[in-house]
Amino acid sequence: MKILVIGGGGREHALIWKLAQSRHVTKLFCAPGNPGISELAECVPLEITEVAKLAAFATEKGIDLTVVGPEAALCAGIADAFQAKNLRVFGPTQSAARLEGSKVFSKQFLLKHNVPTAAAGIFDNPVDARAYVRKHGAPIVVKADGLAAGKGVIVAQTVAEADQAIVDIMEKRAFGDAGRQVVIEECLTGEEVSVMALVSGGAVKILAPAQDHKRVGDGDTGLNTGGMGAYSPVGLPVDATEIFARTLAGLKADGIDYRGVLYAGLMLTPTGVKVLEFNCRFGDPETQAVVPRMDFDLVEACIATADGTLEKFELKWKPGAAVCVVLTAGGYPGNYERGQVITGLPAASKLANVTVFHAGTQFQNGQIVTAGGRVLGVTGIGGDIADAMRRAYDGVKWIQFAGVHYRRDIAARALHRTSK
Repeated sequence: MKILVIGGGGREHALIWKLAQSRHVTKLFCAPGNPGISELAECVPLEITEVAKLAAFATEKGIDLTVVGPEAALCAGIADAFQAKNLRVFGPTQSAARLEGSKVFSKQFLLKHNVPTAAAGIFDNPVDARAYVRKHGAPIVVKADGLAAGKGVIVAQTVAEADQAIVDIMEKRAFGDAGRQVVIEECLTGEEVSVMALVSGGAVKILAPAQDHKRVGDGDTGLNTGGMGAYSPVGLPVDATEIFARTLAGLKADGIDYRGVLYAGLMLTPTGVKVLEFNCRFGDPETQAVVPRMDFDLVEACIATADGTLEKFELKWKPGAAVCVVLTAGGYPGNYERGQVITGLPAASKLANVTVFHAGTQFQNGQIVTAGGRVLGVTGIGGDIADAMRRAYDGVKWIQFAGVHYRRDIAARALHRTSK
């Protein structure tokens, strides 16, 4: 089979790494890809939202399956365009992807279908938004409506911080049109868990849970990011069955045929599991921790999801654990430099049970250099969390570039739990 993967980040590298292990694969393509991906697949110089060009490429090359990584491509309608040409695609339609593309739509969906979530208000002008904050006080969460690369959610500890978030999002348009509306919601407390599931019509297969680390600094301090690392399993009593059952019932009631990954960002609160957000694709960096634990053929799983035969597909998981540590450019998630030469990649990749997934990298003058905020993800696989964590950080030690930053406490919370 010829398979095309859309995207060029760490998530897509992990997906291609797993897809390449399938007996069904004869050729892998990736658009646009990155230097790490180029070792496994032919990279195609097309951007993820060039939907018509991507569909034409898939038709020309006789692609048997397209796996869509990033949310921007899904929200641009890539699944619709491929389906219109009778091309098999793994990923929800543009209508279904609104669960991630619009936090307003998502919140209204959750409330309408009685899916447990935080109480919230929705606003299209800053005056009313600020009045809501003053009425409810802080801490409080301010969310830009549209896509903001994981940075459009501000957990404000004070009313002043919430006011500034409203100014930045709605008046200064820090996230562009994504800030035309905001969702302001209560600040839930508890542990966050990422639970992804394969969904195909009425069938759902829940993947192994993972825990992401959003904050840039150790101890969950500093600004929110796209994700500084993840680990799986989480060692928590996570039961998302009811969440997904209500969500699928809601999708059916609204006439939405959802096929792809549905990712629920959950908060384990003292009063039960609640949905923080929905994503409509594999998480990043959760994928880099979950995919290595898969003991099933990902190609077959994607086909079953796309073709509507998922109910008969069985998920199996390898024992042990995986920990992914993300290396970022200095200054991320704010302004950061590009073009820094990366060294140590071959040495890190030679370590046993260590895999380096490329995210923001590119070739420049025959060298691999930084080209994004999140540069690399180093995943360690071990018999338990402690073993996987040790292997991941052993890999990290080999890699150097100017300004490199990473958290030193990825999965530490899981270690603390097991030591009790």
